[in-house]
Formats: sequence, structure tokens, C-alpha cells
Amino acid sequence: MTDFTNKIKILGAFYSNYKENEELQEFFEFNDVGMPLAYLAGEGLCEVSNDGKKYIAESWDILLAFLGIEDIGFNDLEEFLSMANMEEE
Repeated sequence: MTDFTNKIKILGAFYSNYKENEELQEFFEFNDVGMPLAYLAGEGLCEVSNDGKKYIAESWDILLAFLGIEDIGFNDLEEFLSMANMEEE
């Protein structure tokens, strides 16, 4: 299972790299709080409250389901994308 710090790092990088991807727009619209929050937290621009942690965790779970992958304990975006058969943009 991926630890929370890595979830923030991966979600933030995914958001930064793919937020303009038309194929993922529905995902980003639905996760309009969790994904930007993960990005801001990953960049050290905010502290995440308990409610914020719930949004980030929900976005993580939805992204895994959306891409059809299992949480095997990811360390970074490259490893995550490899499992999802995606390349970094």
C-alpha cells in the first residue's frame, strides 16, 4: 500500500502533467478538490487538514479504479505510470 506522502507526491505530479489531457478531463472535473490539493501539498504550499486527507485519499482510490490498477505500494509517478501502461507527458 502506498504511504500518504507518496500518494500526495504521485497525485500532485499526475495532476501537473495530465490536467490538460482531454481524455482525463472527466476524472479531473470529478476530483476538482483532491487533485489540486495534492499538488499544492506536494509543492509545500499548504498543510493538509483531516478533511483534506479524505479528499486526497478518495482521489487516489478513484484514480486507481479509473486506470484499473492495484495499489502495490508506489514510490513515484514513473513507477505508477509504468503499472498503468502510461508514459509521462
